[in-house]
Amino acid sequence: MALNRYKLGDLLKLSELRNDNLEYGIDDVKGISIQKVFIETKADMTGVSLRPYYLVKPDYFAYVTVTSRNGEKITLAHNVTDKTYIVSSSYVVFEVLRKDILLSDYLFMYFNRPEFDRYSRFNSWGSARETFSWDDMCDIDILLPSVEIQKKYVDVYNAMLANQQSYERGLEDLKLVCDGYIEDLRRQTPITEIGPFLALSDERNSTYSVTDNKAVSIEKVFVDAHAILTGVDTGNYFVVRTGQFAYNTVTTRNGEKISIAYNKGDSCLVSPIYTVFSITSDALIPEYLMMWFKRSEFDRYSRFHSWGSAREMFTFEDMKEVKIPIPSVEIQRDISDIYDVYMERRTLNDRLKAQIKDLCPILIKGSLEEAAV
Repeated sequence: MALNRYKLGDLLKLSELRNDNLEYGIDDVKGISIQKVFIETKADMTGVSLRPYYLVKPDYFAYVTVTSRNGEKITLAHNVTDKTYIVSSSYVVFEVLRKDILLSDYLFMYFNRPEFDRYSRFNSWGSARETFSWDDMCDIDILLPSVEIQKKYVDVYNAMLANQQSYERGLEDLKLVCDGYIEDLRRQTPITEIGPFLALSDERNSTYSVTDNKAVSIEKVFVDAHAILTGVDTGNYFVVRTGQFAYNTVTTRNGEKISIAYNKGDSCLVSPIYTVFSITSDALIPEYLMMWFKRSEFDRYSRFHSWGSAREMFTFEDMKEVKIPIPSVEIQRDISDIYDVYMERRTLNDRLKAQIKDLCPILIKGSLEEAAV
């Protein structure tokens, strides 16, 4: 067997099919993420004509030519569904013309590698905006094994992808259970301010007995602080004991989220800019409260109720005014346990996605090595 070299443009066909007859509507409009998947568009579509939009038929590709300010990645996706999408006319849409030479799924594996992200960024040109044009795409030199070898490695990739997607469908079912349970609580249980259940903590590291310096991420977990403490007096830092909460009151420039976490581990330190508090009543369990803090609704609430000029803040007084349903401890524990399982499985699903993406360069390399033998 042998490898054959091609210009990618000789194997592809540009598509400029438009939604002229408005066969496709607002529900068919898609965007593309830097994770290389189609997503629901974030654009305000009010009053926008869909006639100029390009059709992305099944097995077609679409990408955004602009690569600057894009996380060092190119935004590209492959439509593997049986539905036709429509995308902005600023996108480039194409299909594989020579499927006797190049499989679409193999091409997507080729695109779905960090090597291709680096290539497209390096070969992007422009002043205000750097772009990777259709001509740049067509100019790529690509080494290809036979279609038979391509299919062998595509099958491995698709098998792993099918397993991950099956797992994700089960994850969505679990999310529906959580959301349904929470909505029932909101309807059936009176909402109560959480202030009477909370107490502010002002414990400082005056004895310097705690040395583990932490920060809180927007993913709502404690992480190692990036701050260099050389020459810094940590005696003024707050101590966060096991079972306590810590959060950053500043919500501006924070991804529309609030950074808050519950400490299940050993005692740690946080900067004096943080607020630390604990629950003082057995009627409210911390895992249940943290479940509410993790919801996107609470992110929106805390941002809306943040105040300030240069920096908007969600103070502890604002926190005490938060209202949630507080059912029996048994019900709190049940729903928080279900929610924790959902969050753990969502984290695992994200890891599976990352592993599949990491597999793409290995599979491409393996196919080339097999063909070269």
